[in-house]
This record gives sequence, C-alpha cells and structure tokens, in this order.
Amino acid sequence: MYSFLIGVVALILGYIFYGKFVEKVFAPDPSRIPPSVSKADGMDYIPMPLWKIYMIQFLNIAGTGPIFGALMGAKFGPASYIWIVLGCIFAGAMHDYLAGMISLRNGGEGLPDIIGRYLGRKARAVMLVFAMLLMLLVGAVFTSSPAIILGEITKDWMPGNPAIVWCLIVFGYYILATLLPISKLIGRIYPVFAVALIFMAVALMVVLFLKWPSIPEIWTGLSESDLTLKADSGLVGQNLFPCLFITIACGALSGFHATQSPMMARCMTNEKQGRPIFYGAMITEGVIALIWAALGSYFVYGHGFEQLGIAINSSAPLVVEKISIGWLGVVGGILAILGVVAAPITSGDTSFRTARMILADFLKVGQKSIPMRLLVSLPVFVVAGFFLYLTVEDNDGFNFIWRYFMWANQVLASFTLWAITVFLYKERKGAYYLMSLLPACFITSVCVTFICIMPIGFGISAAYTPHIGILTAVGCAILFAIFHPRRAE
Repeated sequence: MYSFLIGVVALILGYIFYGKFVEKVFAPDPSRIPPSVSKADGMDYIPMPLWKIYMIQFLNIAGTGPIFGALMGAKFGPASYIWIVLGCIFAGAMHDYLAGMISLRNGGEGLPDIIGRYLGRKARAVMLVFAMLLMLLVGAVFTSSPAIILGEITKDWMPGNPAIVWCLIVFGYYILATLLPISKLIGRIYPVFAVALIFMAVALMVVLFLKWPSIPEIWTGLSESDLTLKADSGLVGQNLFPCLFITIACGALSGFHATQSPMMARCMTNEKQGRPIFYGAMITEGVIALIWAALGSYFVYGHGFEQLGIAINSSAPLVVEKISIGWLGVVGGILAILGVVAAPITSGDTSFRTARMILADFLKVGQKSIPMRLLVSLPVFVVAGFFLYLTVEDNDGFNFIWRYFMWANQVLASFTLWAITVFLYKERKGAYYLMSLLPACFITSVCVTFICIMPIGFGISAAYTPHIGILTAVGCAILFAIFHPRRAE
C-alpha cells in the first residue's frame, strides 16, 4: 500500500513540475485566435468553459482501459505501479498535451492530418485507415463491456438476454451523441457521468486506506507464494516485457487519447487551457489506474479472490462487480459500478463522433446539416455494428477484439509520439525533442515485440524478446537521426 500512496503523490508532483516543463517547451500563446472562434459551426467548433472541456476530455479517455487494463496488469506485480506512474508522467500526459496543442495550433486538425503534416502523406494514409479502425474497435468494445456489466445487474428482472438489450440501448445513445452538437448532449450529460466516476474512484480509495491490505511493494517484489498465484492467475507464457505495457495502455500511455484531443481543441478558447485539460486529465486517469492496480494486487496477491468467493482467473468485469459490492455494500456498490459503466460509455460515444469527424475531414464534407452528418456516419455505424456482433455473439469474439484493441492503441501512440518528435525538432526547440523520442523508441519496440511473439501475431519464440526489443528501439533512433533531420531542413 505504501507503493500505491507514493504513486499517487508522484502523479500529483508530475503534474505540478513536469507538466509545467512540457508546457514551457510548447510555449502556449494566449493571444492566438482559437479554432472554436475562427471556425465556429455550432456542431464541433463550439467555445466551452474550461471545467466542462476538462470533464469531457477526462471522461473521453477514461474508458474501461484504466480499470480492466490495470486489474489485469496488476497480475504482473508491483511493476504495474512503476509503469503507470512513469508512463503517465513522462509519456502519456506529455503525449496527450502535445497532441492536443498541435491540433489546437493547426485549426483543430484531426490526428491523421497531424501525422501527415509531420510524417508525410503515406503515413497520413496509413493512419487514416488505422485510426478509423481503432475508433470502430473502441466503439464496439465500449458498447459491449458496459452492456455486459448492466446485464449482470439486471438479469434477475429483465427478460431475455439483458446484455443484448443493453447493447442496443447504449448503441442508440452513441448514434445520438455522434449526430447532435457537442454542447447539446455530451456537454449536458457528462457532469452526471462524472459524479458517478469520481464517486467510484474516491470511495474505493477511501476503503483501500481503511482496509490497508497486505499487498506486494515495489521494493519487496514477489515472494515464492506470489509467483505461484501469478501462474494461477493465467499469466503463464506472458513476459513482463512487452505484455505489461500492452495490457496497461489507458492509465499510462494510450494512442486513443490523441484521437480525442482534437475534439476538445475545437472547443478551447485559450492555449493556456491546455495543461489542465490535456496533461491534467491524463494524470487524473493515472490515479484511477493506480487505484484499480492496487485493487487488482489485492485480488491476486492479497488473497482477495478467497474473500470475494470467486476464482483467481475470473474476468475483469466480474472482479469489478464483486469488489464494488463487497467493499461498498449494495447501494455504494451499484453507484461504483455505474461509475465503471460511465467510463466506457463516455469513451464509446466520442469514438464514434471522432470517426465521423475524421471521415468528414478526409472527404472535406461540412457537418452543419443533419443529412451530411448522416451520410458520413452511416458507414461508421454499419462497420461498428459488425464488430459489435462479434463481441456479443461469443466471449472469444470479445477477447479477440480486446487483444487487438490494446495492441492497436499502443501502435497509434507510437505514431503520435514520432509526429510529436518531428514537431519539436522542426520548431528548433533544442534537444527537447528527446522527451518524446525516447518514449517513441520504447513503445515502438513494445508494439513490434508483442506482435512478433504473441499467438495473435507471428508466434516467434519468447526467447527472442530482448533481442527484438533492443534492435527495434536502437533501429528507430538511428533511422530518425538519418532521415528526419534531413526532411526537417
């Protein structure tokens, strides 16, 4: 528990000091006219107050990733705390801030256009397809995951298959959130979702401090009995590198966030708002990830699975339900679960909205009229409906979609970090481009190694993990040194 407490303090200090440093490197200019004014359209480009933009950004990025991902990542032991804290401060929050601010400074550009601006037209074309697929995967996963939890809660009194019914209800809400102006539905309903999510985080943190469970610390590592529990939890054959850094994406570093940042850049009224909105929202998500990592550590290594009466290899949604109700009672547990449900819903709706915006930017189609919005959104919903069918038809389909979603998330983060690195180099900001170059090399090596050794990839022997990782990271740094300075000139 001391590791958890140190992690929370470190995240707060990271926002105060490193967040200020990153802001200074970018050098925001409050005198610039924001796109919310210069491109105001009453649909996506709408000026909004800072508190509301922060709330929307936080809820956009705080999907099931920092909850389910942290629960599963905690099985790797105290290393999950280190990745969440260091990854959030030096990679994730920096990634979110600079991606959002680059978009703001370029008229609210979407991520594919930002990638194209700094990595070239071919990279833009690849990222256009990749970002669209990721948005649809997110929409499918973040439709089915809250529906599964709500289905469990209502199975005793709702006829038929409750999960299917809730899928249709959630998907219907997503359609409305995609087509209506951002201030009409998302801007009004998010405060309600925020109350549930904040209650969940605060209540569980308080109970953690009251219970003060005996769980492994960073400086003690895992004992022999802990290693046995780790094997029983289903991690046989999964190396800490690269699997931990794929399992815990949201809460440490997530490419999905860079797709959401332009949406908020189109609503900002001042460049100085960037640090609390982008860097601050990511730090807040890191705290939530730490809470669930501590809960996951209690579940696996603190023998919480015995107290909860479930198997050690139980699914993340079941663990969430049992911990929430077991620790907070029926009423508090339901409120906590609603917070967990609100997290994916407030990411799923904006993922579809982002997909519409990316496609509209590519086709250069205005979004003021409802018919044009429907025209652009129709293929988005059709393809997303197919992915959603895979996730609810059987559990293997959900696991398949989830695994590829986590890997795709980090691939997108690597593309974004490379674009940020080129931006910092071209802006002649001295050696400050190293603050994104190093995370870019690291997460690229993670993605390449993961897809090489895992069964969902090429299935190469895990014995080659360090060789693949080191060669990829060093190779990326060399290629950047050779090609991008020349292109920047």
